Amino acid sequence: MPTTLRKWAWLPVLAVGLGLYFLVQGTLIDTGNVNYVPSLILLGALVVPLSFLTFVAGHTGVWRVGPFVLGIAALFGGVVGIVTAGRLEFDTLRGLGTTSLIGIGLIEESCKLIVPVLILVWQWQRGTVRVADGLLIGVAAGMGFAVLETMGYAFTALLASQGNIGEVEETLLLRGLSSPAAHMAWTGLICGALWAAVAARWTLAATARLLITFVLAVALHALWDGVTNRFAYFLLAAVSLSWLLVELHRSDTLSWDDGQATRPRHLQRP
Repeated sequence: MPTTLRKWAWLPVLAVGLGLYFLVQGTLIDTGNVNYVPSLILLGALVVPLSFLTFVAGHTGVWRVGPFVLGIAALFGGVVGIVTAGRLEFDTLRGLGTTSLIGIGLIEESCKLIVPVLILVWQWQRGTVRVADGLLIGVAAGMGFAVLETMGYAFTALLASQGNIGEVEETLLLRGLSSPAAHMAWTGLICGALWAAVAARWTLAATARLLITFVLAVALHALWDGVTNRFAYFLLAAVSLSWLLVELHRSDTLSWDDGQATRPRHLQRP
């Protein structure tokens, strides 16, 4: 796909997604058929995150992961991440009070990496580790986690409000719009740093940068879960998105050799 088309592909994705959402919404309102509620929740949770993933794909440097790999990162990364995090949070964080916010951030940011790390190992074996791949795969895994989490919150809102669709739509709107600045940004940043560390053969600087990125992402996650002020949410979202955009720009300036690791000499093909 030409570069210009790739950079603007997120707009038709957003337009089509919103069109489908409002089509389902209108049908639900006109018919009163609750069978359309699952479709409304799915589209409401998916449209903005998918558009943002398309935006990242169009503004990232040289990457070679295809739709199949991104689909695995989003689907399996989201399911494995949210199930594993849910089990760990239930088993270990009961009764911890406010300290659970840090624990939740640590657990969720770690669990979202399970599938991306498996993809990284596969890429390393093939000798195709690129920083841009890491950013994109991380954003995709964060998208899967965010979509499933948003659907869960929307379903909870439906039950708690005794079928009030307005409550469901408010939940979808707030969580859908915030997902790029939350799970998607944090996982993308961590994976970008992880891929960079592998590409740099775990130099001290790259490893330190990975650790700092992970700690800051966990801290942003904990703050996000703990604040209640709208201005604070806006500030955290601005920090997360700005940081991700900087990393996208950095990945775009990497040369092919800087952004790609080769196999260890004994694993290289003749």
